Formats: sequence, structure tokens, C-alpha cells
Amino acid sequence: MSRVAQIALFRDAGTDLSHLETRVRWRHFDEDEVLLDFDEASTDVYFLVAGDVRVLIRTRSGREVILGEMRAGAIFGELSALDGVTRSANVAGLSRGEVCVMSSAVFREVLFATPAVADRVFRTLTRRVRELDARLMEQAVLDLRHRLYAELLRLSIPRSGHPEQRVVTPLPFHHVLAAKITCRREQVTREFTALEHEGLIERTRGALVLTRPELLQSRLAAALREDE
Repeated sequence: MSRVAQIALFRDAGTDLSHLETRVRWRHFDEDEVLLDFDEASTDVYFLVAGDVRVLIRTRSGREVILGEMRAGAIFGELSALDGVTRSANVAGLSRGEVCVMSSAVFREVLFATPAVADRVFRTLTRRVRELDARLMEQAVLDLRHRLYAELLRLSIPRSGHPEQRVVTPLPFHHVLAAKITCRREQVTREFTALEHEGLIERTRGALVLTRPELLQSRLAAALREDE
């Protein structure tokens, strides 16, 4: 099986993609290395094969807002490939990794010729729109505390051996959380202190445990109802 066919977007696509091997390039990247930057005129599409990256936007004044992180199997850069507009976000490595880089012309060719691939791209874009809608709603109607609850719940996964708890791993940095929910690091630190005093979070080696995620969820739901 060709390497391209092993990429998540193309796996089991129902067509032979071996001809793409000579039409893509493979690139290794390091931690903090910029793969895409704001206003670049490039239109290549990137398939994340290994490693993690962070996506952020920046205001004209220089303030940065983190949109999220991506892990192996993700795709980025597809918007410029589809509409030809300059890059709207910065993507940089959170770890060492590897990407498969495909030109916009090849990407569009595969997209329009392979229904299974087109369906997966449409679903990916739809999911991202829904996620951005949810974050926009949070920014519009929630205070800092409840935005933090929402972000911690979004980042968390079930804790192995403790089905009633969830865990955020690796341990999130306060300044990173602040950039995600648009506030200052000091504000996040104060909220963490309050959550610890309530016994709602615990720090372990390399992780943050949400001891009662159902309570955070109920508080968040109540805050959203108050705005109705």
C-alpha cells in the first residue's frame, strides 16, 4: 500500500491513489517550527502524519487567540486550496512530526474525482464550523469562569480506571488556556485556585484531573440557560 493511501483522509477511499506518490512531498518539522503563517499566499494542503500542531489567529495589535490543537490524521491548509485566499491562521509544531504536502491543484483533482474523499472533507469542514459556532456562543454569552469550564471539558477525556472522572493531558499551561478563552493568565490562575479549593480539579504528574466533570457540565448548562 502506498504512503498516501495510508493517510486518514484517503484510507479505504475505494480508488487507487498510488499515482499520487510522485505528486506530493513529505516534510519533517520540529517543535515550534512554523508550517503556515498569516497572510501567506501559499495554497498547499497539509496532512498531519505524525506529531501535534497548534492553530492560532492574531489580531492587528498582535494579540493571539488559540483556536486549538491538531493530532496525527488531521488536515489543514485546505481553505486556501479551495478559495485561493491567503492564509488566515498560523500553524506551528507542538512536537516533532511529519506532514504530507499536496498542491491545491492535486487536492482539488482528487476531491472532485473521489466521492469518498469529498464526503470526508465536507464532514471535516462542517464539524469545524459547528465547533467554531459553539466557541463563538461561549464568548458571546459566558463569563470567564464558565468559558474555562467549557474549555476544560472540551479538552478532557475519560480517566482510565475512574469512569466518573475526566483528565486533561498533558497538564495545560495557564497562558495557553488564557489564549484559548481570551483572558489573562492571572485570571485563569485565580479560577484554578478556586476549583482546587472546591475539590473539582486535582493535579497529577503530567495531567489535570476533573474530579466532578458532571458538576462543571451542570454549571455550564445553567449559565447558558440564564441567557435564554
